[in-house]
Amino acid sequence: MSVALYRRYRPETFADVIGQEHVTEPLMQALRTGRVNHAYLFSGPRGCGKTTSARILARCLNCEQGPTPTPCGTCDSCVALARGGPGTVDVIEIDAASHGGVDDARDLRERASYGPAQSRYKIYIIDEAHMVTSAGFNALLKIVEEPPEHVKFVFATTEPEKVIGTIRSRTHHYPFRLVPPGQLTDYMERLCAQEGVSVEPGVLSFVVRAGGGSVRDSLSVLDQLIAGSSDAGLTYESAAALLGFTDAELLDATVEAMGAGDAAGLFRAIDRVIESGLDPRRFCEDLLERLRDLIVVQAVPDGAAAVLRAVPADQLERMRAQAAAFGAGALSRAADVVFAGLSEMTGATAPRLQLELIAARVLLPGAAGEGGYAARLDRLERRLDVGGVPTSAAPLTPLTTEAPVASRATAPVASASSVAMGAPHADARAPDPVASAGSVAMGAPDADASGGAASAPSPSKGPGGLDAAAIRRAWPDVLAKIFETSRGTWTFVSQNAQVLDYDGERLVLGTATGGLLNAFRSGGRTEHVRQALIDVLGVDVRIEAVAMDGTGEGGAPATRVAPILAPTVTAEPPAHPATTASEPRRQPQTPPRHRPAAPANASNGEGPTWSRAPGDQGTAPSWATADPEPPPEEPEPPEDDELTPLERARVEAARTPDPETHVADDSAVSADDEDIEALGEVGIPVVERILGGTIIKDELS
Repeated sequence: MSVALYRRYRPETFADVIGQEHVTEPLMQALRTGRVNHAYLFSGPRGCGKTTSARILARCLNCEQGPTPTPCGTCDSCVALARGGPGTVDVIEIDAASHGGVDDARDLRERASYGPAQSRYKIYIIDEAHMVTSAGFNALLKIVEEPPEHVKFVFATTEPEKVIGTIRSRTHHYPFRLVPPGQLTDYMERLCAQEGVSVEPGVLSFVVRAGGGSVRDSLSVLDQLIAGSSDAGLTYESAAALLGFTDAELLDATVEAMGAGDAAGLFRAIDRVIESGLDPRRFCEDLLERLRDLIVVQAVPDGAAAVLRAVPADQLERMRAQAAAFGAGALSRAADVVFAGLSEMTGATAPRLQLELIAARVLLPGAAGEGGYAARLDRLERRLDVGGVPTSAAPLTPLTTEAPVASRATAPVASASSVAMGAPHADARAPDPVASAGSVAMGAPDADASGGAASAPSPSKGPGGLDAAAIRRAWPDVLAKIFETSRGTWTFVSQNAQVLDYDGERLVLGTATGGLLNAFRSGGRTEHVRQALIDVLGVDVRIEAVAMDGTGEGGAPATRVAPILAPTVTAEPPAHPATTASEPRRQPQTPPRHRPAAPANASNGEGPTWSRAPGDQGTAPSWATADPEPPPEEPEPPEDDELTPLERARVEAARTPDPETHVADDSAVSADDEDIEALGEVGIPVVERILGGTIIKDELS
């Protein structure tokens, strides 16, 4: 017949007690100095050494060489109180659960008045002292308060608050604690070595978790595993199956599916949990334990082995890879969700349903919360994980009820110019948008006639894994933030600027022309864009802008085109359909700028002259060689008092610029302004080239 491990290895001295140094050392010091009290109260969880320490204290007090902190182990008292000893009549253990009444207390009081039979002291060890009734405690109060010199009391309880205050106030209270897992694991490794049992890695961690920090419970579990083990010793699979813990492979599959956002894999793992007969609540406990281990691994990647000493080395490597798949916030949130679900699972009638709901909440992108927490969490996730957003998802412009709807020309400038010039169609092969953007931004030469383009270098990534593509995907949110700050900047940037490059320190935006570039640099627009990037993506970068000839589809710059040939005469817009002979056409009050002089040969019928860009060959298009019709005489603009109220309001609106959308006055001559007369371009071609748009129809509004 085998004796249980917790009985065979029960400590016999204070030095053998593990995990309770805060109790054993003061008791040993009191024994050394002779300051032993007449009553003690030992409290703490079950199986942590309260009754054992009470027996050791009795052994130390009644040793022939004592009182001493280290009993000799050879005298009659030490032999009688040793492991497996017969005991002595002078050390009385009472189970208060069955002897806690007032009659039992009176009987104890009467017998305590007699002196010890063999030993130095008569010691009463009252186990489960919280089970003594109030009447029983009141009956013991007098003798506990003023006991004879030969009597000592030791009360042991798991619930010290149930011991009446008059008894507690007359004792020295020593609280016992649960043994730390590391210390308990080392202790059981020594026991297994003494028993000659081989143990696979990870088995003792199951035993410690099953014991919950109690030495007696842990030794009982270990004894059960040893009793059912084969010649191979304690194996991981048999321990997990017997104790009901989740297999590490199933936990790995579950955690990896959570980190990758794989809903199918996660629910397959839950199905395996149910089909294998595991308790869903125990599975949640194991999953929460694993998430805790991942948090430790993520917090101290180099020192995780010292904290998780019971985890095998190969499992620790897998856990490092699993922790890398989560962000710090996502991992903590997953643990919170599992913990909340575990609390709700108590008494659940459908544990599988509860487990699946926990998995569904873990897969959510953190949209739940109060107030603006959901939006803030979304920004944080975008900053951390925006590099993994699929590129096939085209960003959509945010729709708000306050934002004005602005019409934009959709045809590329290069295509419109080519049609106007009668040029042949371009190659059908579309250039790489990223390569085109890089070429225009860096001033690289255009692609050759065969349509080939130089390969663009791999885009550099900035802090948090952001690159130019990630900025483009988040650009709608940036524009929405700019709209809240400055609607003028929002109108300009949303219609005239695009992201070209980002290297972590600067963001390069492209504008169609130099005039738009100057307008962008004025009015503090760069600061508005910079602040929006800080608020949305959390990056503080320098904003730079470059001018391009035009913009292509998808935000990529279009190919460069040659200057457009234009006559040196001013093209007059057609008369308004509503204009009649009796009602002269009214013109805006703003005078024309840079109107070129009439050509010298305009009156001799030889047609207008043509200016040509340097290096261009060929002749003017056929539509420009015909004699232009003489422009009609413009009537003098009417006075303000001749205008109708609606027309007067329009004139006043034209004279008063909008402070939000007003761009700097271009009538002032600047050093980088182009000389229109020197270029020889007038009218519609100038508007198309400088403003980057395509004029579909010109009529008086």
